[in-house]
Amino acid sequence: MLEEAPSRDIIHFFLNQPIFDRMNAEELKVVARHMSIIELAPGDTLFHESDQGNFVCFIVRGELDVIKTAETDGHPAVLARLTVGQSIGEMSIVDDAPRSATAQACTQTLLYTLSKSAFDHILERHAKIGAKMLKGIARLLSTNLRETSRRLADYIPAIT
Repeated sequence: MLEEAPSRDIIHFFLNQPIFDRMNAEELKVVARHMSIIELAPGDTLFHESDQGNFVCFIVRGELDVIKTAETDGHPAVLARLTVGQSIGEMSIVDDAPRSATAQACTQTLLYTLSKSAFDHILERHAKIGAKMLKGIARLLSTNLRETSRRLADYIPAIT
């Protein structure tokens, strides 16, 4: 877990995260106290596709590749490169499905993480903050789905 009194830098970082952008500093302090830190070296795997998901990560420094294995030929494909300020694994704290892709560090990477159990604790003890987080996750997933649909449309032939 992060220190008892999260620094202004941590609070400022979370103010710029879509999941937390509607929270005030006091609410962010509550969330930050439930966070942990992970450091990865280039090439380290954060999690594998089909692993059971139980945490979300926020990239503080570095880059992560999101890699999906193609069902047709079994070859890995890099779907996205995530950078500072982005998050990964949001779905894992709201559902029990396995990871949909692998996440691997491209560079030296520092992440803040929130476990599913910590999120559940926030929901139970700080319902208003938990509700704001759920709305933030819903907004982020909606934005991501719209972007994915837009990109997918570029690969689908027009109906004539």
